[in-house]
Amino acid sequence: MISGVVYALDIDPEYVRTVELKAKELKLENVVALVRDFISEGSGLGDSSVDFVFLFNILHAENPVDILKEGYRILKLGGRAGIVHWKYDEKILGGPSMDIRPKPEQCRQWAEAAGFHFKKQLDLKPYHYGIVMRK
Repeated sequence: MISGVVYALDIDPEYVRTVELKAKELKLENVVALVRDFISEGSGLGDSSVDFVFLFNILHAENPVDILKEGYRILKLGGRAGIVHWKYDEKILGGPSMDIRPKPEQCRQWAEAAGFHFKKQLDLKPYHYGIVMRK
């Protein structure tokens, strides 16, 4: 779907291996899967080096603004960030406990504090919401 490189970062080696195997199965040669603690080590990517940043269920960690600042740093001017998190809804079973699920308004405020500009919010039924931000 894209001609550039897709970087997939995760702290769990099993998840990274799963991505590597799936990319190989699909004959995708532009996927680079890396074991990395994004929270403590950052992405390891250069300034303004990517077109899109996808942050999936990670902003419940300490210092979410710092996580978003790292995404902002590596994003090219005009690039977009996609934030996806579990809905803040007690009726949704599974997923993390309610006390660590950020509300969409919180994610938007954190992203704006990191320098992003709000574009839109999406309902990713049944379990998640999404927010699109722009640098």
